[in-house]
Amino acid sequence: MSCSNLPVCRDTSSLSFGSFLNPFRPPHNATPNNPSRSSSVTPIHCGLRELRERIDSVKNTQKITEAMKLVAAAKVRRAQEAVVNGRPFSETLVEVLYNINEQLQNEDIDVPLIKVRPVKKVALVVVTGDRGLCGGFNNYIIKKAEARIAELKTLGLDYTIISVGKKGNAYFLRRPYIPVDRFLEGGSLPTAKEAQTIADDVFSLFVSEEVDKVELLYTKFVSLVKSDPVIHTLLPLSPRGEICDVNGVCVDAAEDEFFRLTTKEGKLTVERDVVRTETASFSPILQFEQDPVQILDALLPLYLNSQILRALQESLASELASRMSAMSNATDNAMELKKNLSIVYNRQRQAKITGEILEIVAGADALV
Repeated sequence: MSCSNLPVCRDTSSLSFGSFLNPFRPPHNATPNNPSRSSSVTPIHCGLRELRERIDSVKNTQKITEAMKLVAAAKVRRAQEAVVNGRPFSETLVEVLYNINEQLQNEDIDVPLIKVRPVKKVALVVVTGDRGLCGGFNNYIIKKAEARIAELKTLGLDYTIISVGKKGNAYFLRRPYIPVDRFLEGGSLPTAKEAQTIADDVFSLFVSEEVDKVELLYTKFVSLVKSDPVIHTLLPLSPRGEICDVNGVCVDAAEDEFFRLTTKEGKLTVERDVVRTETASFSPILQFEQDPVQILDALLPLYLNSQILRALQESLASELASRMSAMSNATDNAMELKKNLSIVYNRQRQAKITGEILEIVAGADALV
């Protein structure tokens, strides 16, 4: 059955890869002559061969996005386990800092990491992802950084950036007017060594008084469908080991929501548990052999490293959750686009068969 005289695809926008990869732009309904559709939508006019190629291409892309969704789901689980497994160490460290602070309430101690001084320059540690195809994950945290930079300019404060992640590095490299102290790249799974590299950099900037405050911008993992870009004050540290935002409001981060990916009735579902880490309580009459100031000098850098590592792990979990959501939307849109293309293909094929039958009948009538 020849189709050489059929018109070629004239509506390439409705068949493009981006039309179903972007969850905010669903594919056009390809049903021709549908009065319920807007007149601005051009119907698909393709030959049978082109339609077959398009359907095969959409099928292959659907398989890819489905596989990427499952890979991201597995990595989210691993990232969450890393956050929860590191919780006992962090919580015990907080308890030690709290008890030392209780004993030093009436003493004037000189610890560089908790020294509060007038703010003239702020260092912003911006944590982004290394890859794309994760919805608006990187865009949201970069917009948060831009908004914070605008606030600092309004207050008349100087600032510098410590960029962590390939996407953030590429963004700031294209904008040389933004001062960047250092570019860092993360790995597939955050490690204490990577966190120590960032901690050493911000420690040297703060202790040398090149900056008076260090703020950490990262994406906090809330759920598989929600992540919030947040700003926390990294330095000066709270002597009690609390996490505070830029307004000085302390945030209790002792509870984690742990998500388990399971299957229910043949579909991927999510079960949610709240995990509260139990830590050993310290006796109020506990005495330390070393000088409390020496203990603080040793523990506060360790605590700084643990907070940076947790932020990197949260950011990775948020990135993977965003990628899983984006690939899920892409898969759904691919299925819808494949359905629409199949309808158009079947209608054109049936119309061609009907036309040939009519030609045969007309020829037979002419011979009678």
